[in-house]
Amino acid sequence: MRVEFPDFRLGNVLATSFTATLTERRGDAVERIPTPRRLVDWLAVSGLAVDSCTTAQLDLARELRESIHAAATAAAIQDALPVSAVQVINDRSVQGRAAAVLTPDGKRRWQLSSASSVEDALSVIAADAISIIAGERDGKLALCASPTCQAAFFDTSQSRTRKWCDMNTCGNRQKKARFNASRRKNPGSAE
Repeated sequence: MRVEFPDFRLGNVLATSFTATLTERRGDAVERIPTPRRLVDWLAVSGLAVDSCTTAQLDLARELRESIHAAATAAAIQDALPVSAVQVINDRSVQGRAAAVLTPDGKRRWQLSSASSVEDALSVIAADAISIIAGERDGKLALCASPTCQAAFFDTSQSRTRKWCDMNTCGNRQKKARFNASRRKNPGSAE
């Protein structure tokens, strides 16, 4: 019997997409990498394919995910970065073997070693987190305006005023809630 897992929420920024493997952090949390195999799947769709993953490696990945979320949240609200989160991010960054390569269409892609492991992939994710938290990329860290989500995301919109981590989920949910509330308040105005 095949177990169904929730879909991945993939964005344009590797590190914040990785933190989105746990969503609705302030509501009914949804774990999108509940098993080692599911982490392998996420890494593959993110361009960081590995052959296998152990339970211990899944634990390392979740620790990195939570550390990135904590540091990105602190950066978004301009608070001090949590020392323990910074340590985990730095430790994961230096533990892997990966290289940035240039694709024929002029884009950067990460290439893992031929005997790649989860640690190699985590080092790439940690390096990506370092570049956005350190402010090296054009954009800004922000927190989702959804009271149940509060996900950290990297806003690259022109005005840097994006409110939702994902318009198709959190944004639509909030717009629908406002619409339904206004219909309850004024039942005849929506016809």
